Amino acid sequence: MGILIVLPILTVLMFGLGLSLKIEDFKALAYKPKALILGIFGQLVLLPAIAFLLAELFNLPAIFYLGIILIACCPGGSSSNVFSRLAGGDVALSITLTAISSIVTMFTIPVILSIALGQCSGMEAFSQSEGGIHLPVGNLLIQNILLMFIPIVAGFVLSRLCPVTAGKLDKIIAKISFPALMLLATIFFIQHHKTIGENIATLGAVITLMLVLSAGIAALASRLFRLSASHRKTIVIEVGMQNAAQAIAIASSPFIFNNSALAIPAIIYALMMNVVLLIYVAVVKKKSR
Repeated sequence: MGILIVLPILTVLMFGLGLSLKIEDFKALAYKPKALILGIFGQLVLLPAIAFLLAELFNLPAIFYLGIILIACCPGGSSSNVFSRLAGGDVALSITLTAISSIVTMFTIPVILSIALGQCSGMEAFSQSEGGIHLPVGNLLIQNILLMFIPIVAGFVLSRLCPVTAGKLDKIIAKISFPALMLLATIFFIQHHKTIGENIATLGAVITLMLVLSAGIAALASRLFRLSASHRKTIVIEVGMQNAAQAIAIASSPFIFNNSALAIPAIIYALMMNVVLLIYVAVVKKKSR
């Protein structure tokens, strides 16, 4: 049942992202590239590095080791744009970072996951109880193109051809994106409540540390780069907030891993991510007042 929900949700969210894209935003950020470069580096390099470090330090079982790396591979998501707006960040930067990372990760995810699989290959649980996990790179690329690239392009084209209609759709999708993600996480949580209950302490600790470390390093780097306050807030949110829907789709898709247990870290992440970032938004709002 979960896979029948996650694939349409991911497609709609990516279509909504395309609706919100504006060429003017790309042009404006081209004149101030520091924030864009730092955000992309944080999403594509820093976060996977932190995930690998934590997975090794906590000596996670293979299925969760790979699941943690998977969620770290899927940066951005439409919810980050909402959080950026709530925190008083630069929404145009947030949308642009989400769009770029969504496209780039179509090609970086197979590479990083292949490295993670290599790390897992010697684990006893991986080779025996899990029966081994294989990455069909071709299927992964095709699914990412169908569920992410094409919907983003379709949304962008519609926004250029029919801006009024696109604006109305964008508002609707923006309102349903967060509830849709929570619905998805809840369904998988119910489906795997026993396994989640048994591993919530360890996975919760790993995920919370990943969130705090990535957001903290992003905040520090933003200050070192002397970014504006609005850009700093956006970088923290974009680096810390992952596309849980994409991770769940890759884990549970019958065309890729077809292993819903692999989605458990992403499910827990979806819940913890909102708690941590809501606290961050509350703190920055209090400071701004």
